[in-house]
Amino acid sequence: QLQLSESGGRLVQTGGSLRLSCAASGRDFSSYAMGWFRQAPGREREFVAAITWSGSNSHYADSVQGRFAISRDNAQNILYLQMNNLKPDDTAVYYCAAVLSTWYYTGTHNYDYWGQGTQVTVSS
Repeated sequence: QLQLSESGGRLVQTGGSLRLSCAASGRDFSSYAMGWFRQAPGREREFVAAITWSGSNSHYADSVQGRFAISRDNAQNILYLQMNNLKPDDTAVYYCAAVLSTWYYTGTHNYDYWGQGTQVTVSS
């Protein structure tokens, strides 16, 4: 069992930066691959970024490649998403998710545990 809790979302201007955090409680955080997803009003939840259990490999959606960076601190049980050069299209609720796997996935159906989400709003 793993509990996830996101934080760090807020209102930011276009071009600004934010760092989201996802704190995990439970056992064996380092055994889980982790992902970030987002959901805008009226749209399906979509993949943003994912990282392997060790942090050695990561993958990004084309829409955020080069602007966002996913990382993790297994000693502190925290997952991060550094978001730079934010755009209005990045406005959404951002969720972290976990799957008991060494490798990551990009599909929402692959993940077993989800946080409650944190709102990111980018003003134009």
